[in-house]
Amino acid sequence: MHGASREAAAAARERLDALTDSTSADAKKLSEELASVTALLHREVSLRRVLTDPAQPGEAKAELAQRLFGGQVGGPTTDLVAGMVRSRWSRSRDLVDALEELADLADLTAAQQAGALDNVEDELFRFGRIVASNTELRAALTDRAATTGAKSELLHSLLGSRAAATTERLVTRLVTAPRGRSLEAGLESLSKLAAERRDRMVAVVTSAVPLSDPQKQRLGAALAKLYGRQMHLNLDVDPEVLGGIRVLVGDEVINGSIADRIEDAGRRMAG
Repeated sequence: MHGASREAAAAARERLDALTDSTSADAKKLSEELASVTALLHREVSLRRVLTDPAQPGEAKAELAQRLFGGQVGGPTTDLVAGMVRSRWSRSRDLVDALEELADLADLTAAQQAGALDNVEDELFRFGRIVASNTELRAALTDRAATTGAKSELLHSLLGSRAAATTERLVTRLVTAPRGRSLEAGLESLSKLAAERRDRMVAVVTSAVPLSDPQKQRLGAALAKLYGRQMHLNLDVDPEVLGGIRVLVGDEVINGSIADRIEDAGRRMAG
């Protein structure tokens, strides 16, 4: 997003945070209702254009949203959507993208409140790795001829007894309503949102052999010091990694020799 849309999306995230900080707001319910509004506005292109028309007064668009959604979703969700359409958006699609992100963030907040966010982060990462390595599974989940029900059932058989309920909901929404995103890009976006929920950066660490707990702690501490933010490590094992270890933080790759120096620095810090 750019310009007005970026500012509007940031303001909406702040309002969501304020809502979910309140004990009276049900984050899981917010997520479900925001997802339903997202689906509606994705289908109804003319409606979302009306709600983002820069020629119309913001208050008039907010009142329209209140009338449209007031009887369909709860008060907090209606107020949140009304506030979003009151803002200016560079493109009508940006409003739907922002709503989808808020739905995911609300679900992640519910997981955080339940003490399950760490598990959700790890499960999203592991599922992404499974999809990347299993072409048949990826084909089944992205098959346009397959029904939504069939894909949901497949995901439930894979995740229902093995992953947090939040993980299953997030992945199911992504698979059944991709909205033009690839499965890989969607899973990566969800992983980043989960990390940001705890104000953490994500480091994808690929090592030739599994790292020990002390190694993970030292590496995490050293990376946190290097980047100035708490770091969540997504761990993967690949025997062919040159230098023994590769660390990816955003678009920056730290090769094995540099990673060794970072770990050495962390070891000295730990005494």
